Amino acid sequence: MKEILCFGDSNTYGLIPGTTRRYDREARWTGILAEKLYDKGYRIIEEGLCGRTSVFDDATRDGRNGAKVLPMLLETHAPLDQVVLMLGTNDCKTYNHASADRIGKGIEKLIQQIRKADPAIDILLVSPIELGEDVWKPGFDLEFDQHSVKVSKQLKQTYLKIAWKYGCDFLAASDVAKPSKADMEHMNEKGHKNLAKAIESFLVEKERNHSNNYVNVVFYKDSHNKRNKMFRKEFYIWKRSIHRNGNKTCQHLKKRQTSFMQEN
Repeated sequence: MKEILCFGDSNTYGLIPGTTRRYDREARWTGILAEKLYDKGYRIIEEGLCGRTSVFDDATRDGRNGAKVLPMLLETHAPLDQVVLMLGTNDCKTYNHASADRIGKGIEKLIQQIRKADPAIDILLVSPIELGEDVWKPGFDLEFDQHSVKVSKQLKQTYLKIAWKYGCDFLAASDVAKPSKADMEHMNEKGHKNLAKAIESFLVEKERNHSNNYVNVVFYKDSHNKRNKMFRKEFYIWKRSIHRNGNKTCQHLKKRQTSFMQEN
């Protein structure tokens, strides 16, 4: 079995929007992924925690600094074949005073920790969903402001650059999911299903094409009119060969189509 560690925050934990409760395993993206991939030889390890950041401490909640716990978890679950890394939303909170580039530095530290633990571990870097436009307003989450929303929208491009730099695979959660209207920061069940499907499609495609020697960058773009509560997105994979001396060559494009559930 291939062991995949999913390291993230409340959207990996599976927090139900607007509550303190958690989606059942069958509803959260990690659980869906586990069910879909088990027969294909993958085992999913869930390590999501509400409030987790890349490198920032939380003055009111212990253990939220991802960089302080990731080395321990890598050792706990060793040997690992892959880490799916999706953090950054909580880094956007006002008291962290973090730009997208600064958040990116935190993500780089986590990648370095993974590489130090085992250079053979594949890393799928996932930029998180964007914050909702009204997340900072009364009734939602006052730990964010309008600047937080702006920064969250910049993370996709920041993480893409990091993926190229470190030879990580890349996927943007914001291409296939968005925050629920209930709280403007967490995915609803359709979002979880869509993200699970996107990651599953990527992993299966990667396995089919034996592309471990490439950086795989996935983009999803609308390709058809939305019908019957489903929409189709084109599944693009940019593949770039990895040379540890920093050179990257052999660029080409593959395309697939995948259907996702329409989110309200």
